[in-house]
Amino acid sequence: MRRAIAGGTTLFATTVALALAACGHAPAPPPAVAVVVALPVHPDADARHGGGGNVRYPVEVTARYSNAMSFRVPGKLIKRNVRLGDSVKQGQILAQLDPIDAQKQFASSKATLDAAEHRLLYAQQQLDRDKAQSEANLIATNQLEQTQDSYTAALAGRDQAAAQLVVARNNLQYNTLVADHDGLITSENADTGQVVQAGQAVYGLAWNGDTDVILDAAESELSRITIGQTARVTFPALPGRKFEARVREIAPAADAQSRTFRVKLQMTGSLESVRLGMTGDATLLPASAGPAADAAHGSADAPASAANLSAPLQLTFTLPATAIFHQDSSPAVWVITGNDSTLQLRPVKVSSYTDHTTVVTSGLNEGDVVVLAGVHTVYAGQKVKAVRPLFDGEGNIDGPAPTNPASNIDAPAATHSAASIAAPAPTNSAPSIEAPAPTNSAPNMNAPASPNPAPAARSTAKRAGTAPVPANAPQVARATAGAQ
Repeated sequence: MRRAIAGGTTLFATTVALALAACGHAPAPPPAVAVVVALPVHPDADARHGGGGNVRYPVEVTARYSNAMSFRVPGKLIKRNVRLGDSVKQGQILAQLDPIDAQKQFASSKATLDAAEHRLLYAQQQLDRDKAQSEANLIATNQLEQTQDSYTAALAGRDQAAAQLVVARNNLQYNTLVADHDGLITSENADTGQVVQAGQAVYGLAWNGDTDVILDAAESELSRITIGQTARVTFPALPGRKFEARVREIAPAADAQSRTFRVKLQMTGSLESVRLGMTGDATLLPASAGPAADAAHGSADAPASAANLSAPLQLTFTLPATAIFHQDSSPAVWVITGNDSTLQLRPVKVSSYTDHTTVVTSGLNEGDVVVLAGVHTVYAGQKVKAVRPLFDGEGNIDGPAPTNPASNIDAPAATHSAASIAAPAPTNSAPSIEAPAPTNSAPNMNAPASPNPAPAARSTAKRAGTAPVPANAPQVARATAGAQ
């Protein structure tokens, strides 16, 4: 029995030594390649011509002139002749109120005017008779004066009744809502049968004619926007088409809530396919860009233009705001080097910030691959793989490359294989007394096995790179204790 125990102890010590030696010489797995969202950067289009970067804003199409159509008198709406989206002409009847009360008032005013005219006619005749009698000294002077006063009152009464008739006629006409201009119905704000008040909006009317696009600019960007500046407008609903527009109005004061300035641009050219309310993007070009600006300068500015072309141009790059990191207190961006695809933190100079973009004036070259997102999760020298954003404006939808099983041959799986060769699985060796599992006796080679060696087995298995099997641990312990 002692000989068997001594032989088992020697075999166990040899197995543990081989397992520990295998763990110590296992190669460390290579660091995983991080996937980052990155794109090559290119100078802004107008920066090649000496500009300071295009300014791009979201815009909405509106009519230059629009107003709310409403009745000038209160009443019950009994008829609507147009609906939302209908085109209307000037003078067309849009809606009508119940005219009964207005008609009665008109009839009453007309009767009052007839009575006043009769009284005026009687006063006129009485005045003529009294004048003739007064010349013949047949009546007193005061009687003539009373007749003249009655005539003057009758004349004023007739004028008052005539004015009241005009008011009644207007009120009767105000019960009918008529279009003041050619245009398009943009809203319906009252239903048939509803009692509306004077001035309450019933329809919204957008006038035909000039079409505007509106945008809201931050106060830091007003210096780059001027009256008459050219812009190119695009709409997602009209792919491949570009429209021209010019800045015609800049709000003199900021909005009380958003603190932005409303800018209105007048669109030019053929606009048959443009609909009110469409949204798109407007790219404001530099004030000196475009043929119109060149014509405005005239030939006298030709030498100055040649001098500007000979001067070195400052290239600008517009990047997402999420691409900006920092180096100490200065802005910086992560650039992927072309040789080994590692990250390099490069300081840059930023001329302006917006809610979504930044304009970089120095520190970058055309074609540099810049990390656009996740700049706080990477570090200098890290090996990365660049992928495009899901929607980068070029129709590319690239993602990380699928994992190649061949590339993981020397991955941590090799460590597990080495450990399994040096230390056989405890499940197969648990019933054997001569070759007990090393995971159960590794913590204490000379002392008797503890009643519950499962924690020690887990610790040894963790060092050996194999998973412990707690269900077999008590069986091995009891077999070893019985043999001793």
